[in-house]
Amino acid sequence: MRVLITGASGLLGSKLIEIAAGTGHDVISGYTKNRPKNSERLRLELQDPDEVRRKVLESKPDVIIHAAAMTDVDKCEFERDRAFNINVIGTEAIKDASKGCGAFLIYISTDYVFDGVQGRYREDDPTNPLNYYGYTKLIGEKGCDCVARAGVIYGSAPARGKVNFGLWLIEKLGSGEEVSIVTDQYTTPVLNTNLAEMIIEAAERRLSGFYHMAGSTRISRYDFACDIAREFGFDTSLIKESRMKEMNWKARRPADSSLDVTKAAQILETKPLPLKEALKILRKEIG
Repeated sequence: MRVLITGASGLLGSKLIEIAAGTGHDVISGYTKNRPKNSERLRLELQDPDEVRRKVLESKPDVIIHAAAMTDVDKCEFERDRAFNINVIGTEAIKDASKGCGAFLIYISTDYVFDGVQGRYREDDPTNPLNYYGYTKLIGEKGCDCVARAGVIYGSAPARGKVNFGLWLIEKLGSGEEVSIVTDQYTTPVLNTNLAEMIIEAAERRLSGFYHMAGSTRISRYDFACDIAREFGFDTSLIKESRMKEMNWKARRPADSSLDVTKAAQILETKPLPLKEALKILRKEIG
């Protein structure tokens, strides 16, 4: 299988490359700024849709995993033109090119397409994003062969380093710093390794439709942080409780965007992992 992975230098993209290449697939690493290593590389500027179409068509992939996006929620709120150009126009170019070369398209979406009122969202529940990031990602879902929605993605990062909640917290607690974490926001965090394995399986099997590919544990950000601290042997008293209203966030966040992963657990051979099991894997990966 010849697979093009956009966002190849990111937290998820780098893991997708590792797993796809490790299982014998021919990988094309799509990137914008940070040039990935150890695979065929393709520079894609999502704000230049004509170039994206041309380059993707020329690369002739069998599968495209579109993981590239502008993901900074607050920046998306105030840089709306840029967010729209990358997350919507750029994605439309990827869709056009995938149809042109007959590639199966998997789109990585987000739990932020939901408003967080209900929680434990199933694939067919009504969407209602609270922020512009979620809005652009929701538009991008339309017309894709497979949509994989994920929650908070954490895990080991490429050599150049990618900020994510897990590694940020480990660094802070390892330095003995206190951190304030909200107790009233609930998610289903997913280890990048587990997510990448589920996505690659979906690509190999050409699974169409919507799938919630998150971890199987619904948990508050605060309890998530405490579980990380305990797994890595840090002092949980360094983690201070706070509330969402106290955070200096520019964009609104859903209070409970947790995802129901029943469908993925039933259909995929690679199962969504419970948090404590995933954290043990992360500890081994970090060393």
